Amino acid sequence: MSNQEAKQFGVSLIISTYNRPDALSVCLDSVFKQKVLPDEIIVGDDGSRSDTRKLIERMQQLSPVPLIHVWHEDKGFRLAMMRNKAVAKASGQYIIQIDGDVMLHPLFVADHIRLSRPGYYLKGGRCNIERQLTEKICREAKSRRIYPWTKGISRAENSIHSSVLSGIFAPRYRRNKEMALGCNMSFWKDDFLKVNGYDENFEGWGREDSDLFSRIRALGVMKRHMKFAGIAFHLWHEDKFMDNFEQNDIYWKQRQTNCIVYCEKGVDKYL
Repeated sequence: MSNQEAKQFGVSLIISTYNRPDALSVCLDSVFKQKVLPDEIIVGDDGSRSDTRKLIERMQQLSPVPLIHVWHEDKGFRLAMMRNKAVAKASGQYIIQIDGDVMLHPLFVADHIRLSRPGYYLKGGRCNIERQLTEKICREAKSRRIYPWTKGISRAENSIHSSVLSGIFAPRYRRNKEMALGCNMSFWKDDFLKVNGYDENFEGWGREDSDLFSRIRALGVMKRHMKFAGIAFHLWHEDKFMDNFEQNDIYWKQRQTNCIVYCEKGVDKYL
């Protein structure tokens, strides 16, 4: 599928955030610098304070495409619910999903469009930016180019970009492993709706992405892997909000055992 063919469907970029406006500022700056822009940007905000709202209002004045803020009240970690609300709001038929603490390679959106195919979703990876460099980038409030030799990164191999290699690896690399990574993936909105999106019984950290894509794969939708493309640089943060993982893990395994495809508590209520 060519970039032009995919763009005819409309591309919505969804960014999840919670109380980290410094990182979100860098993330949005990297979106504005994309070689190929999405048709719209939707910030799905899981209850951030007013400083995030004020940042988004400022960035809306700078954005080259519509920038939409979807917010709900902070009642704990409700990422699955917020992502459902953001997808429901999206006008595009192709959804690219990232977190608000990543900085994007200039070809990130173009890569997702280039490698997209009907009947598939895309899983990307990330290169980690270490604490000292993250703090410097956030102070500057601007994105920057990162290279494999840049000091202050780990998983440097994930910063290598090659359009040729990515085309070769996409249908072959780790075909049956690592179903999804919420901070870097894309999918067709129709496939998402067929399984009723994220299961909102997942509250707290973990497993909502694995559950979603195990159900999407049950439809026959397969994974393509973005090796050497769709590069995202993850800004350092302390590990927080990882509560409830054990309960989510048990629930996810029960769902797999019962081969449930359509979740009852999902996106349909926002459509």
